[in-house]
Amino acid sequence: MRELAGAYAARVPSLDVHGLIEGLEGVQLQFAPMGARDGAYDPEHHVILINSQTRPERQRFTLAHEISHALLLGDDDLLSDLHDSFEGERLEQVIETLCNVGAAAILMPDPVIADMLERFGPTGRALAELSRRADVSASTALYALAERTPGAVLYAVCARARLTGDEEGAGAAPVLTVRVSGGSAGVKYALRPGTPIPPEHPVNAAFESNLPVVEASYVPFRSGRKMPADVDAFPVRGRVMVSFGLTARGGG
Repeated sequence: MRELAGAYAARVPSLDVHGLIEGLEGVQLQFAPMGARDGAYDPEHHVILINSQTRPERQRFTLAHEISHALLLGDDDLLSDLHDSFEGERLEQVIETLCNVGAAAILMPDPVIADMLERFGPTGRALAELSRRADVSASTALYALAERTPGAVLYAVCARARLTGDEEGAGAAPVLTVRVSGGSAGVKYALRPGTPIPPEHPVNAAFESNLPVVEASYVPFRSGRKMPADVDAFPVRGRVMVSFGLTARGGG
C-alpha cells in the first residue's frame, strides 16, 4: 500500500487538494455536507466525495485516504491477498487501516520525512516541521515520523486539558497532558492520552516559556515510573511537540 501511494504521490503535479486528484483519471472530486462522515469513494460513478464542513487539513487527509481506496481497488493482487486473509468486519478494518497508511505515504513521502530527520534529527521540532510542511495534523505526522525513526524514540503531542473523573486534581485548573503518543520500532510502549505532565518537567517549561527545551530528564508515565530519557520539547501554537530519546540508560 505504501509503495502504491508513494508512486502515486510522485506522479501528481502537487500535493494540494486539486493537484492530488489529477492522478486518478476520470475521477471527479465533489464537496458536500456529509454529516459525521469525512468522505467516500464511489467506484461505480467515479466520484470522491469530501465533507465540505470539515477543516481544510482534514479534507486533504480524507482525499488522500479515498485516493488510497481507489488505488487498492485497482491492484488486483493486493485486493486478492486481503480477501484471502480476512473477511467481514475484520476485512473492512484492515482496508481502512491500509488506506490511512496510503494517505500518510501520499502526503508525507519518504524523502520528506528523511529530510526532516536529516535536518532536525528525531526531535520535537522535526515533528512540528513535518506537520507544518505536509499540512497534516500533529498526530498524523507523529505516527509517520515514528515509523521512519531509527533507534528508540518516543514522540508525544501535549496540550492543556482539564482533568476529569478519578484523576488527581480533577476539576482544578487545566494542566498540560499528553494528547497522542507513539514510538519508533524499538519502543513497545507509549504514554496514555490524558497523562499529566509534572509541573517540574521540561515539557512544562517549554510550554510556559514558549521556548524550545532540550534536557536530560525522564518519560513521565501515569504510573509514576520515571524512565530516563533525553527530552526535546518544541512549543508551537499552544501545544508542545516532544521527543523522548531512550538511550541505553533509559531502557531503549
